[in-house]
Amino acid sequence: MLKKYILLCLFFCLPFFLKAQQYGLFNTKTLFDGFENPAQKTFVLDSSRKFASNFFLPYFGLSGANKGNSDLIRRAINEGKYNAANLPLRTGAINTVHENTNIYLLTFRIFQSYKWQKEMGFSWQLRSDGHVDYTNETLAILDSYQRFDTNPYDDVFNNDGYAQSYHQFSMTYRENYNKRLAFGVKLSLLSGITYNKLNISDSYFLLDPANDLINVRVKGSYRASFVKTNELSTHTLVPTFRNPGMAFSFGTSYNAKSGVFLMANIKDLGFIKWRKSAYINKINAAVNIQNLSQKSSNQIRNEIADIATDESDSTSFFSPTNAKIDFMLSKAFTLSTPDFTYTPSLIVSKNLFFKGGDAAFVNKFKYRDLAISAIPSYNFNNLFFMGLQGLYQTPNFEIFLGSDNLFKTVTQINGAVNRDATIGNGYNGASFYMGLGFKFGNTVEHPQNSSTMPGIGDEKPGFFKRLFSVFSKKK
Repeated sequence: MLKKYILLCLFFCLPFFLKAQQYGLFNTKTLFDGFENPAQKTFVLDSSRKFASNFFLPYFGLSGANKGNSDLIRRAINEGKYNAANLPLRTGAINTVHENTNIYLLTFRIFQSYKWQKEMGFSWQLRSDGHVDYTNETLAILDSYQRFDTNPYDDVFNNDGYAQSYHQFSMTYRENYNKRLAFGVKLSLLSGITYNKLNISDSYFLLDPANDLINVRVKGSYRASFVKTNELSTHTLVPTFRNPGMAFSFGTSYNAKSGVFLMANIKDLGFIKWRKSAYINKINAAVNIQNLSQKSSNQIRNEIADIATDESDSTSFFSPTNAKIDFMLSKAFTLSTPDFTYTPSLIVSKNLFFKGGDAAFVNKFKYRDLAISAIPSYNFNNLFFMGLQGLYQTPNFEIFLGSDNLFKTVTQINGAVNRDATIGNGYNGASFYMGLGFKFGNTVEHPQNSSTMPGIGDEKPGFFKRLFSVFSKKK
């Protein structure tokens, strides 16, 4: 049923928002760490092999949450029943829904040089992100227009949000500037899949049973890469670059003598250009939906949804990517034995152009090759999460499994499996991520141990070394 009314959902801005950050994998030297945080190393001298990849094996993160009207949404998810009969109207309440997908379809990383610790990598990601604020009345109209009384409703559908999905093909490069400071860069070519953005600044609704009509007034804007669902197919997922884009990430890390580790990143700063067949609509419409008694609820919902898409102009436009800025501070402490360590880490991540961000406190306990991390975090949409991650990692193999929102994930799955809306309370949410990675080829040995070490001999200074040396030269 929801698929049938996807336009209505887009009109009232019920897509999702990106949030799968997997903070427990920061500063772990995994492939994820190396591609998400460009300055990070992924190889260990005298132990790791020269190449690393996930070989199309699972390497992904998924996350989502809804704050507001949790019981109604929980019943819809767990039991497949959507009933807004008890939903309070005229409260002015604004609800939030968000989701994140970050799938590494393929990764390949190369150890280039012992000197300056140069590494180069290539990756293919499938990503989506968005953020939506919506009103109670939005959910009510999805149930039935008869949920509304005959008094006028002002600003009833003032929703704001977006959803965007795309392929990301990237090249990463990192090197040490000196023994403590490192820099890295990630350059990406994007191929847009879908885009929808709606902002309603003014709205009005009046049910007039005496004249058998509804009066709806809406003012705002709407942009989309498609309007009708028949414009989408399995071919839409194929990266054709008809909606091309670019993104840039830059990172740096510093290991202090005291053992404190600092990392900072600017991630995915870029744009996508949606082709001329995309749609833009400046909405300023007042519509009378007549003959209510002769129409089904489905017809009425479709007529309301059409307000956002009618009179749309086909034209190209640009959309920004969900760029972020990250900062990390951590230090490792030895516990009972040198093999047993505890590493607390403070991470702050903020979206640059859209709402949202997180502050996380990662508590990693590592014994030899096994690490368990407890990760409480606060989302700037006023949501609290409790994450848990398990990581088994040797110099040439890694496997991890975790959740940024463990308790909500468990109750959400339990309720859905048992089809029971009474399981769980508070906001709705779920998060899950996992990954497998391998290293292969020759061992990246120290030059004192091998005569075949790559990059030894007539090696030029590193890229960042040459770049920053320009500013240090005397005029």
